[in-house]
Amino acid sequence: MGYIQITKANIETEHICCALGAKQYENAVIEKKKWLTERMDEGLVFYRLDERAKVFIEFIPAEMAWVPVQAPNYMYINCLWVSGRYKKNGHAAQLLHYCKEDAMKRGMDGIVHIVGKKNYPYLSEKSFFEHMGFTLVDQAEPYFQLMALKWNEQAVVPSFSKQGITSPRDEGVCIYYTAQCPFAVGMLEELRKVAEKRNVPFHAYQITTKEEAQHSPLIWTTFGLFYNGEFITHEIWSANKFDQLLTKRLEKE
Repeated sequence: MGYIQITKANIETEHICCALGAKQYENAVIEKKKWLTERMDEGLVFYRLDERAKVFIEFIPAEMAWVPVQAPNYMYINCLWVSGRYKKNGHAAQLLHYCKEDAMKRGMDGIVHIVGKKNYPYLSEKSFFEHMGFTLVDQAEPYFQLMALKWNEQAVVPSFSKQGITSPRDEGVCIYYTAQCPFAVGMLEELRKVAEKRNVPFHAYQITTKEEAQHSPLIWTTFGLFYNGEFITHEIWSANKFDQLLTKRLEKE
């Protein structure tokens, strides 16, 4: 059981793990592939298990990452995902090895990645990165943490370029998202329908450039949900869970 690299030459014919087998996300996967292809010109690398499984890593030079992170000459991991029966088989460590090997070949000083203070959906488990030698180098409200692995002790210490989330002024629901995750793109219309049913204003803003991402209201820029200017979650909720939020908020108003 080996691994393959997804490149511009094979991305059209190979699956990319995200939303694997979910027909409702087909258009979102197309957007994701387009996003990946454009980022490959900026140094992005994508490896996955050579199986129909959600086992992959996606990394890019931190200067090109779509997050508010200051980490010159580091590699940034966009996503490291090992799911289901493939967990606890060494895949995460092997994929991380590919990232480290690539970063060292480019003469980089280390690797950085965003995790949560505790385990959250869509964020990597902090304990795994600690086990692999990463240390906490910075924090941003409400629960984001920046982990770093560096092999050049003279290198700068990475940090977030801002220390918390900025609240938008839109009333009702406000969502910022990128095409990096098919789930973020694929769920938008379902969430919009729930808000319309509740007569709640709904605003969705797609982040389309690195500059927009680095200066957006978010820390983890793949997805962020606000209600009346208050940050609610980075998690890409189901329509049912979103409806429960609106029910509670509307009862209080």
